[in-house]
Amino acid sequence: MPAAAQHRRTRTGRLARKLAVAGTGVAVLALPLIGATSASAATPTVQTATTLGYSNTLDGWIRASLAVMAEHGIPGSYDGIYRNVIRESSGNPYAINLWDSNAAAGTPSKGLLQVIDPTFNAYHVANTSWDPYDPVANITAACNYAAQRYGSIDNVFGAY
Repeated sequence: MPAAAQHRRTRTGRLARKLAVAGTGVAVLALPLIGATSASAATPTVQTATTLGYSNTLDGWIRASLAVMAEHGIPGSYDGIYRNVIRESSGNPYAINLWDSNAAAGTPSKGLLQVIDPTFNAYHVANTSWDPYDPVANITAACNYAAQRYGSIDNVFGAY
């Protein structure tokens, strides 16, 4: 084959490669825009007292948590949750314990049921907030933990 023919083929091949790379670059740049639209449409709503139709009060947080717990097969009763919330935080969703051994180790107990971050993360319930101060997320994660450890939050009568 003559050298000129090989040169043309190489130049054409080089042009094709450049166009393919450029086209891939445009596609890669467009993917986040397309993906963001699709992903946001598929993202489930975080379940809170208000999104579930309950009041943004201790009563509403417990009732909303019980609804989420029922969806996930987590046992517990209104009375068991209420009793433990009052003992742990007096109903303050922003309560934080800065003096016990967990706090001394750098992981203070937080929220209505005074859960440390590693426990909250390990027992987090799907479709609830990842914020340990969110009342519904805090209650459901704590109840999930209590169910695994004690059978139910109803069986907890002291610090857990």
